[in-house]
Amino acid sequence: MRLMNRLAARRAAHSRPATAFISRPEPRTIGSFARGRQLVAGNFLFAGHLVEAPDTPLWALDMPSPRFEAALHGFHWLDDLAAVGDRAARSRAQDWTWDWIDRFGRGKGPGWTPDLVGRRLIRWVNHAVFLLHGRKPAQSEAFFGALAAQTIFLGRRWKVASPGLARFEALAGLIYAGLSLSGLERHAEPAIAALSRECAQQIDAGGGLPTRNPEELLEVFTLLIWAARAILDSGRRIEPALEDAVLRIAPTLRALRHADGALARFHGGGRGMEGRLDHALAASGIRPEPHEGLAMGFARLAAGRTTVLLDAAPPPSGAASVNAHASTLAFEMTSGRRPLVVNCGPGASFGETWRRAGRATPSHSTLGIDGFSSSRLGVVGLGRGQRGEILHDLPTEVRVQLSTSREVMHVLAGHDGYVSTHGLTHVRQLTLARDGRSLEGDDTFGAVTETDRATFARRMTESQLAGVPYSIRFHLHPDADATVDMGGNAVSVSLMSGEIWVFRFDGPAELSLDPSVYLEPGRLKPRASRQIVLSGRVFDAACQINWTLAKAQDTPQAIRDTIRDDDEHLRDEES
Repeated sequence: MRLMNRLAARRAAHSRPATAFISRPEPRTIGSFARGRQLVAGNFLFAGHLVEAPDTPLWALDMPSPRFEAALHGFHWLDDLAAVGDRAARSRAQDWTWDWIDRFGRGKGPGWTPDLVGRRLIRWVNHAVFLLHGRKPAQSEAFFGALAAQTIFLGRRWKVASPGLARFEALAGLIYAGLSLSGLERHAEPAIAALSRECAQQIDAGGGLPTRNPEELLEVFTLLIWAARAILDSGRRIEPALEDAVLRIAPTLRALRHADGALARFHGGGRGMEGRLDHALAASGIRPEPHEGLAMGFARLAAGRTTVLLDAAPPPSGAASVNAHASTLAFEMTSGRRPLVVNCGPGASFGETWRRAGRATPSHSTLGIDGFSSSRLGVVGLGRGQRGEILHDLPTEVRVQLSTSREVMHVLAGHDGYVSTHGLTHVRQLTLARDGRSLEGDDTFGAVTETDRATFARRMTESQLAGVPYSIRFHLHPDADATVDMGGNAVSVSLMSGEIWVFRFDGPAELSLDPSVYLEPGRLKPRASRQIVLSGRVFDAACQINWTLAKAQDTPQAIRDTIRDDDEHLRDEES
């Protein structure tokens, strides 16, 4: 596949260049002002590596990893420089773009893969006005020549882009270029038809993706809205499959939205850039409607100013699980603008070790058997010469039941991820009060059938009747300040809003407040945090732990949360 990509890139580089834009492109991608300032200062933070080289051209850097190099060739950093938008940022963007054209524009280098070309082409078209400002005719000609080469390359190679987000990016980039560039119009109609087919194949009836990654779903949704807008602006009609996909995804994304406007962090996805979700939903023009049942396999409880999202479906399988997590029955909880209980999140940007750690069950707010995950990791071939670490030994059965009353919202769920290894089924119940002030939960391990009890008995024999060790983890957001109270029987958690939540439990377990990490993409290193841990051992065929997380009685129902943490976040990014 690498050889075919290289040959297609060399052929495309000798094609006739585009001459101009048919229509003036409008920037749609949103960057980070803080990251843009870092780039202008010569601080390059990509894929968990920080390279400080203020006097070194971007493409002359010593690449610390393939992921770092791929991030550069994807040109996502162009959004960040455009967010700054001043003369220095424009100068960096222009110098680095034309340096790329000089070094790699003839089909050379690692950036000529469908996954990266689609991402890069979208940015070049989006920010063409920003890049071409003040350029000489010869430079403009080189820019349009490189745009044409990448468009022709994608027209030949988009089918081998990775399924999912990368393929949607490749087709969206092809549509953008075909509708915007003179001389490349022939690529628009085939790309529109191909995008419609991808929508029908990859987006299910419930508006979800096979990866079950909420942030990836948001990125796909955003690309579809951009493509639909470009198609309408060109005087064409939107294909029904594309329109139907947007209509299916919008309510699913709303259901995956926490009270603070961020996405639930599951299966390799982060919270998303601040405001990105609400902006995309508003741009879609689709009116909010109540969502019934699960959203892409997640159960949502929302009352008052509190939201709870629970992973209540089997994890992705096969190639779709390359970035998936062993997070079955894990939950996140947000109160107003402040996340409270979280999962550790995706660790890919901090290296392979953190990536694997972030995928394991102990990195999620759920019950697990010590030393085991509810799904296991294994390296397999994925076709086309690719290999990846997918999930296997998945839970074969995940059951869920949602119910509501005038007083509470309730979810009952269970999975058999530990039946094959220990004979134990995990059942979790969550009950959120209608005023949003308390969440009650109970976690049960039980050997249900005779076969399960025999498996559990063998485990007990192997441990010399020492029992099966378990831990129930509640990872806290780094901004939550936790202290142990009541002689070690409770934990008080203070949020930056001034709210105080109190955690209590009942059952055969010991409570501790242990270190944890919050894996937030875009930072140099993981953020330190804390986790509430209930630990114990299962000795019988059934073991149940009850717990509550409730606002302190003197915490008002509504707090005016006016504290801004933007400046602190910027300082953290710069430090």
